[in-house]
Amino acid sequence: MTAQRAAGPYPARRIRAVATALAVASACLVSGYTDPGRAQAACETAPPDSFWRAPVDTLPVHPNSARYVASIGSAEPLHPDFGSGLVDGQPIGIPVTVSDAVVPESKVSFDIAEESDPSGYRIPPDARIENGPASDGDRHVIVWDRNLCRSYELWDARPLGGNAWHAGGGAVFDLRSNGLRPDGWTSADAAGLAILPGLVRYDEAAAGRVDHAIRITVPRSDRSYVWPARHQAGAAADPALPPMGLRLRLKSSVDTSHLAPQARAVAEALKKYGAIVADNGSAWFVSGEENAGWDDSQLAGLKGFKGSDFEAVDASGLQRSPDSGAVAPR
Repeated sequence: MTAQRAAGPYPARRIRAVATALAVASACLVSGYTDPGRAQAACETAPPDSFWRAPVDTLPVHPNSARYVASIGSAEPLHPDFGSGLVDGQPIGIPVTVSDAVVPESKVSFDIAEESDPSGYRIPPDARIENGPASDGDRHVIVWDRNLCRSYELWDARPLGGNAWHAGGGAVFDLRSNGLRPDGWTSADAAGLAILPGLVRYDEAAAGRVDHAIRITVPRSDRSYVWPARHQAGAAADPALPPMGLRLRLKSSVDTSHLAPQARAVAEALKKYGAIVADNGSAWFVSGEENAGWDDSQLAGLKGFKGSDFEAVDASGLQRSPDSGAVAPR
C-alpha cells in the first residue's frame, strides 16, 4: 500500500489538510429494534436496476480507453485497499457500521456545507472511522442503516461528543432510490456518489459473488464528470485524464482461474460490473470494507494484475435519465 491512498472528495484548494457491524443491544425484539435478518433482507445497498448493478462486460470499449489507462498507469499494479491486517499500525479499508436499531438523529456540522445534506444523519455512538480514530487520512464514516434503509456517509469525520460530529462533507442516501445528488454536488466521495454500494464487502466475497461495480481511485482526473457522477475534482482540463464516473473493467481475456476464492470473486466482479472512478488517490486502488474475515494472502493475488489488464468502457448507453441512477432496459 502506498502512502498516497485516496485524496478526499474536494480539490486541494477547497479543503483544509485533512467492519465490524454495530452490535445490536439485545437479541430480543425489544422496543426500538427490528429483526436484523429481516432488516438486512429488506435493505440492499442499491436497487436492482441501479448503475451499480449493471453488467458492463458486453459494452463497447471507450474510444479514449488507451489514453485513460496510460494516464492512470499501464504498468501500475491493481491494489486491494482493504483487508484484515494493519499497515503502518492502521487497519485497512473503509469500515461499515451496520445499524439495525433506531438511533437518534445526530447533529453534524460541515466545512463544505453548501454541498452537504444538512440533516438526517443517525450515527451510532460507536461508529467506526476509516483507519482508526487517530487517523490523519480521509476518515470516512459509513453507516448502513438497515432499519430506515439509508446510508450516512461522512468525510474527514470527527466526533464532538454528545451525538455531534464535524466533517469535511457528508451525504444521506436512500438505498431504495435511484435518485442522484444535485448536479455539481459532491458527497463523501469526489464523484458525488454513495460509497457503501461500491465497497467490496467480506460477506459477498466469502459467498463467492460480488454483484456490483467497485469504487476505484486514480492519481489524477480530468475537470469533468460523466453520468452517474455529479462532481469533479480534476487536477487539469486534460482529455487524456479519466473523468469522475468513468467505468473501467478487467479485460475478459485476463485469466482469473488461478486466484484464491476471495480474490477471484473480486476479479470476476471487475470483469462483469467493472469499477467506477470515484476519487483521486493511488492508481488502481479498489475499495472494500475493513473486516477481520479477509484473508490478506488471498487478496494479494489481485496485485498480479496491472493497468494494462483494464480497459475503459463506454457506459453512456446505460443512462435512462441524467438525474437518475437507474439504467435503461437492455
